[in-house]
Amino acid sequence: MWERLWGFLYSNYFRFWLKWVLRMLTGKCELQRVLGRAAGGARRTLSVEHSLESSKNKVLRNAVHVEEAEVEKCVRDVMKEKKIEQRDTGFKENLHLSLLQISGYKKLYLNVENLRKVPYDSENEEHEEQLIELWNLLMPHENLKARISKQWCDIGFQGDDPKTDFRGMGLLGLVNLVYFSKHYTNEARQILSRSNHPKLGYSYAIVGINLTEMAYSLLKNGALKSHLYNMVSGLPQMEHFHQFYCYLVYEFDKFWFEEEPESIMHFNQYREKFHEKIKGLLLDCSVVLTLED
Repeated sequence: MWERLWGFLYSNYFRFWLKWVLRMLTGKCELQRVLGRAAGGARRTLSVEHSLESSKNKVLRNAVHVEEAEVEKCVRDVMKEKKIEQRDTGFKENLHLSLLQISGYKKLYLNVENLRKVPYDSENEEHEEQLIELWNLLMPHENLKARISKQWCDIGFQGDDPKTDFRGMGLLGLVNLVYFSKHYTNEARQILSRSNHPKLGYSYAIVGINLTEMAYSLLKNGALKSHLYNMVSGLPQMEHFHQFYCYLVYEFDKFWFEEEPESIMHFNQYREKFHEKIKGLLLDCSVVLTLED
């Protein structure tokens, strides 16, 4: 209750007067102070984003919704609105970069969401090719005898036809699995082998799709901002989302074996514990979570 009351009072009263006092003392607006003191990356872009969203000025508030093609004009409009000299190249470049990251994050989420909404279609040749590619990457020495086969269980699907397992995450789940297997083939095969452990084993593909849902939810709720703003100096791309997914797969496997669950029946409990661990790491404004690191 007290936190909400303080938040209301700060947003509606104290923040305005604090900004006014600091402007009188420094001769600079909040955006100038943020862009002047903070190094590039999440700390700066998150501060810029908060400043713009909290502003009572419509031009500044709208800046967080600007698209890539409009960023340059938006920067000029903000500078004009705040009476900042257009020749202030430092301010201009830093604001431009921050707005690119902000707009890029929103666009990335839309692209990921659109891929998630595509249902797996066994009549679609491209979908089928990706599924067969997944098998060949993970099981190079064993031929798939039929499209509908119990062999799919060998790489962690639930039944004879993997398409039913993609219902929740759509094509995104398959694309993630293929990306990890293609770019980190040795690691993917090692993890698949470990997932067949007689006591601590788990369904590799099903867990992989579950981790797609985790990555998607973290992107959707904004938790990935610090990671992506630190990782990419410009526009975050789908490639960067896939890279984060790879990190989750690799780290979850380590986590699972370190925790030594009694059985797969406790999966949801440990999955949530792992989720909380990742969310905690993402609270650090300097965080970068990649498999290379």
